[in-house]
Amino acid sequence: MTAERLQKILAQAGYGSRRACEDFITAGRVRVNGKIASLGQKADPAIDKITLDGKPITTAETLTYIALYKPRMVLSTVERERGDERQTVRDLIDIPQHVYPVGRLDFESEGLVLMTNDGDLTNKLTHPRFGHEKEYRVLLARRPDQEQLEAWRRGVVLEDGNKTAPVDVRFESAQGKGAWVRVIMGEGRKRQIRETCKQLGLPIVRILRVRIGSLKLGNLKPHQWRYLTIQEINELKGKETSKKINRR
Repeated sequence: MTAERLQKILAQAGYGSRRACEDFITAGRVRVNGKIASLGQKADPAIDKITLDGKPITTAETLTYIALYKPRMVLSTVERERGDERQTVRDLIDIPQHVYPVGRLDFESEGLVLMTNDGDLTNKLTHPRFGHEKEYRVLLARRPDQEQLEAWRRGVVLEDGNKTAPVDVRFESAQGKGAWVRVIMGEGRKRQIRETCKQLGLPIVRILRVRIGSLKLGNLKPHQWRYLTIQEINELKGKETSKKINRR
């Protein structure tokens, strides 16, 4: 095995996306042969001793892909901050492999989360240049008027001064004094739907993610999870996959 950048080795071993693994390195949590690693450093896991937080990394033998229905009030992270007792998505999946969530779904929101140890797929699904869509059903406390929907579609300037990219927003159905709307967007800024609705004066009751790229939530209920089918994996990758895949 040839030398690779450490963040790639860690990502392929199932410790997070490449960006998350870069953070591990810059935080001084990664060592190679006992010495603190630096960003951009290369290593060969067949020869070098690579540790994260003092524990030797294990190379992922199989690639694992899981669709999870994240309930509300669960963190979309693998690790908690010190002293934080809240449940994480990793707590909901009882398997030995290192898997991590692809992208974010905020604490109060619910719905589809993809859990995997495939670093290449994670990069493809989260990097803005690939433009993978995410679809949400949003329950609003009041019915939006046409002007609010049009503003949402064009893009809204948030409190930080940045304008959101155009999104596909469709009125779906009335719900009492409120309404369900369907939102499809390519970019995914932190809490974008909540911040957009705040600027538009539309209180949010519920956010449910129903699709990531070609992967759909389907019939999953809160806390439930399942392994992806070969077809679903191939569709997400956009090509045939010949790597060994964990299906149990």
